[in-house]
Amino acid sequence: MAKCECGCGADTGFQAPLRALNFLRVKAHGDEQVIAIAWEREDGNVYRYDMVVPKTMHPAMLPGVKHLVERVVKFVLWSAGGWKLYLSGPDEIVKPIAKAYTKKGARAFDFKFFGDLYGRPIEVEIVPFKKMPEMCEREVLVKNNVNGCRIGFDLGASDFKISALKRGKVVFSKEFPWDPRNQADPEYHYEKLSAGLEEAAVALGGQVDAIGGSTAGVLVGKKLGVASLIRGVQEKNPSKLELAQSLFSRIEEEWQCPFEVFNDGDVTALAGAITMKRTGILGVAMGSSEAVGYINPKGALTGRISELAFAPVDLNPNAPKCEWSGDAGVGAMYFSQQAVDHLARQFGMKFPKAMKLPERLKAVQAAMEKHEEVALKVYLMIGRYLANAAAWYHEFYDYSNLMILGRVTSGFGGDVILNTAKMGLEAVDPYLAEQIDIFMPDEKARRLGQSVAAAQIPVVK
Repeated sequence: MAKCECGCGADTGFQAPLRALNFLRVKAHGDEQVIAIAWEREDGNVYRYDMVVPKTMHPAMLPGVKHLVERVVKFVLWSAGGWKLYLSGPDEIVKPIAKAYTKKGARAFDFKFFGDLYGRPIEVEIVPFKKMPEMCEREVLVKNNVNGCRIGFDLGASDFKISALKRGKVVFSKEFPWDPRNQADPEYHYEKLSAGLEEAAVALGGQVDAIGGSTAGVLVGKKLGVASLIRGVQEKNPSKLELAQSLFSRIEEEWQCPFEVFNDGDVTALAGAITMKRTGILGVAMGSSEAVGYINPKGALTGRISELAFAPVDLNPNAPKCEWSGDAGVGAMYFSQQAVDHLARQFGMKFPKAMKLPERLKAVQAAMEKHEEVALKVYLMIGRYLANAAAWYHEFYDYSNLMILGRVTSGFGGDVILNTAKMGLEAVDPYLAEQIDIFMPDEKARRLGQSVAAAQIPVVK
């Protein structure tokens, strides 16, 4: 087993990709070549990442370099999204990656996921370096907009919340139970949300100047791409999937006012930005999976999907595998209930086979409150993982504030994760440790809520 990459000395098989990347940068000094990676997504948005590798390398190095490049390609995809991959570099490195993103290739899960998301199969093009597309992201600048009468909604799996604001003051807030996952008729989703909006409009005296939304699932513009909210339609009534995906466009057309909707992770980061008056925030929610949102240093949303639950954070090919994607070393296995369960069992805790993950998390939290060593080890290890991920994420996101939240961070264990990550980042990269503030949201941020934050996104002139 290797030693933990954060310098704590713990035995772990974790292999930090940033450490490998930095090693190649040093090794390539004076004898370098650039491998360029770019994913194009909707509306001409492009995320590009260039990495330096040695031009001359020992044959024994090649497998490791190929593995790292493949992991970077996948990270950028799940960070930004995309339907077309551009690659530039040596054939022995880029051609196997191109082959992987095919229907029967090594990245078949990713190929299908993004094909379903964008409604078109992934394309891969290997081009000369000078023909690589440039970075291009259309930003949506977000300010604390409180003028006028506003409605905000936050769509979850078991309920949705709607809030109404009048000149910044909340005059209505209500949770509505629903069961979208098991509904095959998209009219169910439309009628439920419409009824909630109508109730909020009444509280505003009938005047609605803007509507902002937060939703679970992956968005392509305002179109629901892959989302558990409409999974019932997709599985039982696929002929009406397009109608289900156009839910927000229908709402916008009906209400005829400024309308914006974003992924719930981004709106969570926005809530932190509003309450703490910060920008450059990466929000990492550790719950049933890992959910991530991003506000850039300008205070803008970028439209990236930030589904980092499926993005690699560990180069070890024998790392724990994600049950859904089948891939090893991705974020969901390090920052979620799944991570708590995996680590607890690895450190000797036993659970009844029928016990679900939320109950297992509660059992570990209860053990933590009793100061049991096995539970402490779980949270220490997650903190160590987070220290490495904070530095790795910074390669792809320009941020100075890392906000962690979610059920895994509740209680004493959350404090252990936070403090361990802070100390670990100092060992991983002392310079970054001075630049990045890792924190948990305060009570004010938690009270704000995603529906209230979402209501403040649209601009009313």
